[in-house]
Amino acid sequence: MNAGRPAADPSWRYTTIGRHLHNAARKFDARVLVILSERGWEEVRLVHINLTRCLDFSGTRLTELARRAAMTKQAMGELVDECERIELVERTADPTDGRAKIVVFTARGKRFMSAFRDALTTAEEEMEFQLGGTRVQDIKQALADYTDAARERTVRVRVK
Repeated sequence: MNAGRPAADPSWRYTTIGRHLHNAARKFDARVLVILSERGWEEVRLVHINLTRCLDFSGTRLTELARRAAMTKQAMGELVDECERIELVERTADPTDGRAKIVVFTARGKRFMSAFRDALTTAEEEMEFQLGGTRVQDIKQALADYTDAARERTVRVRVK
């Protein structure tokens, strides 16, 4: 520390694009969870949604889920265990490799995904009502452009 020097103004931390994206995503996800709960999915938490966002409908190996979610294999295994307990997913034999398992949606998990899609639609409609449809479409397009450009410059995330 530099004695005698005033502390730097930390207010910049609350006005960055990253902070606004984080806060907006949290608000949106919280609303989706409320809608899901109101529709009978009260046991589902945000961490479960994060798993389902990474899981292909045809099934995905645990190591690939961990990579997509930027989690360790152990942490993803625990999350899959939890989602198995609430019957959203199950592990099955990988048809391409008898030693491997893939994670797939259960029948209940597929019903959840339908409810999730409906909750997303409702939350997005509410956002459009609040911000205006054109602004929301502009935000979506700008974020899609940004993530597409980032995909071209892929940054590898190491999964243990």
